[in-house]
Amino acid sequence: MEFIVNNLPTILCLVIGLALIVIEMFLPGFGFVGLSGMLLLSGAVIFTWINYGAMVGSLMMIAVLILVVICLAVSLRSASKGKLSRSRVFMKEGTTTGETVKAEIPLQVGDTGVAETLLRPAGIVLFGDRRVSVVSEGQFIDKGKTVRVSRVEGTRIVVEEC
Repeated sequence: MEFIVNNLPTILCLVIGLALIVIEMFLPGFGFVGLSGMLLLSGAVIFTWINYGAMVGSLMMIAVLILVVICLAVSLRSASKGKLSRSRVFMKEGTTTGETVKAEIPLQVGDTGVAETLLRPAGIVLFGDRRVSVVSEGQFIDKGKTVRVSRVEGTRIVVEEC
């Protein structure tokens, strides 16, 4: 128990730092969370270096690097094949809005719908009973206005006000 009490700052820095590094993997960009995690892991190494000397500090640095690699590998595996991959956090391959809608209802030039949201220039249009993500020709279109499909470019559906 005395060991844990004496090394509590080191243990907290290590655990919280690893958690923040794993969380940063699932956030866009490299920001405050990842930087905080790296600083806490560095703090754990520095505390060990100060309390136990250079040899144990060097071993702690190697251990931290190995732990980070293991945590990232487990997180990536879970994101691709494990429980995390079945969560709503990740979009599955081939499920972008345009592809899904195009497979379900084939939209053609001239089809009409009603703007369910303000198109500025992107928004949602109701075609029949399907909500479709679309873009306008560049102008703003108010909610409730009737729009017509002017062109379909792959998964991008471009509309204009009628």
